Amino acid sequence: MTNIDHLRGGQPLNTSRTANQTKTATTNTPQAAVVEPQHDAVSLSSQGKAVGKIHQQLAAETSFDATKVAEIKQAIANGSYTIDADKLASNMIKFEDELNGL
Repeated sequence: MTNIDHLRGGQPLNTSRTANQTKTATTNTPQAAVVEPQHDAVSLSSQGKAVGKIHQQLAAETSFDATKVAEIKQAIANGSYTIDADKLASNMIKFEDELNGL
C-alpha cells in the first residue's frame, strides 16, 4: 500500500505560518509559495438574532424559585406536604404527550 511519503516523492513537507500569510514550502523548491488567507464571513438572520437574544435572557434568569423550594422542603420536613396523585398523574401524561410530539 502506498503511503503519503511515496505520494510526495519521499520529501518531507515543511510549513510555517505568520499572522498575515501562510507559507508552504517543500525541500526541493527554492522559493516559498505565499498564499493569502481566505476570510470567512457569517451573518445571522433576524430570527437567528432573536433566538440568541432569548437565549441570553434565559441564561440570565434563575432556573427555579428558591422560595418555593424552601417552602416545599419545610413542608416535607414537618410532614405537612401532601401529594395530589391525580394532578401528578395528569402532569406525567401531559409530559409524555409533549415528548411524543418531538
